[in-house]
Amino acid sequence: MDLVEVLPNRLHMFRFPIGQAYLWQDGEALTLIDAGNRGSAAPIEAAVRSLGLSPERLERIVLTHCHRDHVGAAGELAARWGARVLAHRLDAPVIRGELPVPEPVLLDWEIPLYAHGLTVPEAPPTAVDGELEDGDELGFGDGAYVVHAPGHTDGSIGVHLPRHGVLFTGDCVAAVGPVMLGVFNVDRARAVDSFRRLAALAPSTACFGHGDPLTADTAAALAKAAADTPAG
Repeated sequence: MDLVEVLPNRLHMFRFPIGQAYLWQDGEALTLIDAGNRGSAAPIEAAVRSLGLSPERLERIVLTHCHRDHVGAAGELAARWGARVLAHRLDAPVIRGELPVPEPVLLDWEIPLYAHGLTVPEAPPTAVDGELEDGDELGFGDGAYVVHAPGHTDGSIGVHLPRHGVLFTGDCVAAVGPVMLGVFNVDRARAVDSFRRLAALAPSTACFGHGDPLTADTAAALAKAAADTPAG
């Protein structure tokens, strides 16, 4: 796992072989956006300590959606440090193991990528302490708001911190190469609509589920990519 600084003293990225998670700091209080794959709890703890921070100050884990590379370590981290796990109402039953992970409608070129993604260990059933809705305020980052962004999964969300100009897109948007619509969507048309909704927030920093964060010309890059993505 790699530790990458995004914004000094505020935001770091944990990069795993597949996928990534983010650590937000409000002084000593900590929030995770996504939690990496199963087995990532110990590396995340070590990375937090390497920053001179205490994992005991982890207050919440916000899951952008129900996929294994985002949920895997959430339960173990919550059990270790007492953090609350939060997810959208529509993905919460999947995260708890009550419903199966929804199957995406794959484009031909996505098939081998999807097979590679399935090499990530399955996430264990994970308790969800709070079910989220569009517009909910999450209690960190001087105001962090849920943006329902369905299409990748029904309960996919972005997390918007308007006072800091930061947007976490989950897998609705990716930047593996150029900024683009995320892959493996259950409903591409809804995913495109969500991409455009997120782009309209015009953040100065965008953090993706896959790909390096954008910290320069971010709003313009998102707007162009969203406009250039065909609907449906």
